[in-house]
Amino acid sequence: MPAPARSIAIVAVVLLLVAASGCRKAPEETPVLEEPGRAVIYPDGAQAEADISAALGKAAKEKKRVLLDFGGNWCGDCQVLEIYFHDPANRNLLESNYVLVPVNIGRYDENLAIAARYGVPVTKGVPALAVLDPTGQVVYSQRNGEFESMRNMDSASVTAFLLQWKG
Repeated sequence: MPAPARSIAIVAVVLLLVAASGCRKAPEETPVLEEPGRAVIYPDGAQAEADISAALGKAAKEKKRVLLDFGGNWCGDCQVLEIYFHDPANRNLLESNYVLVPVNIGRYDENLAIAARYGVPVTKGVPALAVLDPTGQVVYSQRNGEFESMRNMDSASVTAFLLQWKG
């Protein structure tokens, strides 16, 4: 099999495995590709506290809420959520009402204390969201893996969520 065809076949198998298993467990190490559905969404986990602090300051100035998005770049459902966040129906709603902070949980080995602080049990699946007011108080946190199967949901579910918690 030629190298390009083999690469395509490998990516297809990985995507099928992710789709079949959801994002409850981190998959084996796979390369992160910059292509649709394989974006680097979550920055280095070490910057999460600083990102949240900066977002709270920005939210206070702009009178917005902070939306914490816990997940990993390996997670297919997290990739779908990212696509839904930026589709035309949601982009303006998100940018007008929230300061979005992607929080990298690594392979369920990073920023778990942050998730716990905001009442988000990431072990029930990611992506998992928490909404904070500008003072850092939790307005809402997903406690039951509500978006864990994002690949089976549509953009309207994200729209409903953003409308419900915009404040």
